[in-house]
Amino acid sequence: MASESAPNSNSTKFSTIWNMSFGFLGIQFGWGLQMANMSAIYEYLGAKPDQIPILWLAAPLTGLIVQPIIGHLSDRTWSPRFGRRRPYFLIGALLSSCALILMPNSGTLWMAAGLLWILDASINISMEPFRAFVADLLPPAERTRGFAMQSFFIGFGAVIASALPWMMTNWFGVASGHAAGTIPTTVRFSFYLGSAAFLGAVLYTVLTTGEKPPADLAAFEREKAKRAGLGHGIRDIIAAVKEMPDTMRELALVQVSTWLGLFCMWLYFGPAVATNVFGAPDTNSPLYQQGVEWAGVCFGAYSLVCFIFAFFLPPLARKTSRKGTHALCLLAGSAGLLSVTMITSPNYLLLSMVGVGIAWASTLSMPYSILAGAIPPAKTGVYMGIFNFFIVIPEIIASLGFGWVMSHLLNNNRMAALEAGGIFLALAAVLVMRVHDHTAETTT
Repeated sequence: MASESAPNSNSTKFSTIWNMSFGFLGIQFGWGLQMANMSAIYEYLGAKPDQIPILWLAAPLTGLIVQPIIGHLSDRTWSPRFGRRRPYFLIGALLSSCALILMPNSGTLWMAAGLLWILDASINISMEPFRAFVADLLPPAERTRGFAMQSFFIGFGAVIASALPWMMTNWFGVASGHAAGTIPTTVRFSFYLGSAAFLGAVLYTVLTTGEKPPADLAAFEREKAKRAGLGHGIRDIIAAVKEMPDTMRELALVQVSTWLGLFCMWLYFGPAVATNVFGAPDTNSPLYQQGVEWAGVCFGAYSLVCFIFAFFLPPLARKTSRKGTHALCLLAGSAGLLSVTMITSPNYLLLSMVGVGIAWASTLSMPYSILAGAIPPAKTGVYMGIFNFFIVIPEIIASLGFGWVMSHLLNNNRMAALEAGGIFLALAAVLVMRVHDHTAETTT
């Protein structure tokens, strides 16, 4: 197995950052296919608009449970052959690939919901250690570059994953029709390709990027033995929550508002485009599938913007500040979502996605760059996992409560849900300016 030593603090080769981040390309195939297609899959199988949020509960709930546990375990793992984080990358990739193959073959609504639990748990096993991986291997002055490279691969992967069903229909001539209560062939083939891409990209990182052992391996093993067991693990996670740095507490409010906004978009963008822009009367109409496929193209568009804009984040943060950069990007996302509600022509939706893509690129890198310098290095994994609480808790709230909002306050108007998303992103932009970035650094 190839191995690279950790880079020094003066410079890090582009290829080193590329290799350690490449696995995120595969992870994004899992997320991208899920975000662009799951609401439509649920509606194909008979779900009503106000049922969609609760059916998405699997996504945040599995993250809430899995990520801190995996973070804690990876902090305390060391194998001379496989390292600290890479075993989790690989196990998660294998499980996710299997779930991606099974998902589009769901025959019932609850089968699809159950497979989403499995898929999300598996993706989280791979994803959380990748965040800690950058903090492990890069010196502080390089971390903004490292997280920006992750944004680059997330954007690039999502461009392809989100647009795959549309590409199947328009580029490869796959039949787009489907019987009532079934999932289109274009979606099934897209998930199969995503399965292969997920596993292949993660394997690339596992095989090309090595990890350094703990500085004092004997002390590491003694501490690991002394604090072995599930009970110690739970107590360590609870203690870490109580000792959370102030910067992390301030970022928590930003994350809660940001992810409420994003979750509103992911829940309803595809069905909103199909019904409000394409004018589909029901899920069996050809217009509905065309609208959902075009929504996938729009998701690909904002991911393309993320892919490109990721290169500009480090110099922009260096010239201004990380929190100032993040605030501006969140405002761009807010404007993008709010503008969707005024659009009647599908092509103009691509312009709205520019703002969303800018916000997405920053959301995937700036908060983690700020956080990495505020947490103890020995607990990077567990704190990155705990930080995920502030992504999944708002999503759980939305999953449990937004169905009631849709049916009682918004009259099941999917576009109104997108307006709410834009308002939440604007609030996040205000909140980020209250964050104390005590370890503001020079990025390269």
